[in-house]
Amino acid sequence: MTKFTFTEKKDTRSGFGDGLYELGKSNSNVVGLCADLIGSLKMGAFQKEFPDRFFQVGIAEANMMGIAAGLATAGKIPFTGTFANFSTGRVYDQLRQSIAYSEKNVKVCASHAGLTLGEDGATHQMLEDIGMTKMLPNFTVVVPCDYNQTKAATIAIADHVGPVYLRFGRPKWPIFTNDEPFVIGKAQHLIEGTDVTIFATGHMVWKAIEAEARLADEGISAEVINLHTIKPLDNDAILRSVSKTGCVVTAEEHQVHGGMGESVAQVLVRNHPVPQEFVAVNDEFGESGKPEELLDKYGLGTQDIVNAAKKSIQRKG
Repeated sequence: MTKFTFTEKKDTRSGFGDGLYELGKSNSNVVGLCADLIGSLKMGAFQKEFPDRFFQVGIAEANMMGIAAGLATAGKIPFTGTFANFSTGRVYDQLRQSIAYSEKNVKVCASHAGLTLGEDGATHQMLEDIGMTKMLPNFTVVVPCDYNQTKAATIAIADHVGPVYLRFGRPKWPIFTNDEPFVIGKAQHLIEGTDVTIFATGHMVWKAIEAEARLADEGISAEVINLHTIKPLDNDAILRSVSKTGCVVTAEEHQVHGGMGESVAQVLVRNHPVPQEFVAVNDEFGESGKPEELLDKYGLGTQDIVNAAKKSIQRKG
């Protein structure tokens, strides 16, 4: 058991805003675009410091993606900012036709994803975006777990040539990772274990850490791995872990269909089939409520991961 503690909670969207500001100071090719949500996306510091490299396009998300594609063609590195549902569902044609197909170097940065958006309800709680973006050829999909990692990921994706979907959220969340460089496609091994592997992404990584502590109290040794990059997936890390533990839980703030869990399942069924339990939203829309209450209601709470781990271990025999 590894003890993880935190002294501060901070929203991951602020990690994006602070990372973008740092990029603005170090890379003159970085430009920002926003669809009338500068405050919500924490892009104000970049806008104030680099007004000539910031474009407020208004409530016109499809146009924003087209402008971003054009800027990328001209050698710039555009970072688009809006809510996750507007970054994917509203503009999927532009993502596919204008960005993915021709491998434009656009960074699609999406806040307010998942159930933890909270009171804004089902219309804004995007739970399908990981699936939508990971299916697009040429796209890299990144879902960091806390403020520090979101800031580091924002900085790292500027050096990656090609389209990226960066997903983060609204609520204040525990900061538990160190201020360390972010490596795209390299899973973060947080806790060693022998009985079950818990693969988690985004806000659910902290929930997995809480679940590991409860399991340890019951004498169950859980390995916790942060799959912050959904595509490309760290297949080697997945297979190394399951060859030791022999069973898996995947935890994500996303629909069970099309999410990170399905990507892990593909790796396992092709290489090393083991029992797998899925902690995700089960084919339904969200609703208005407090983030923690919504996670519990929809089966994404800490105890849900604990229960899934025990079930996966039982199936192992």
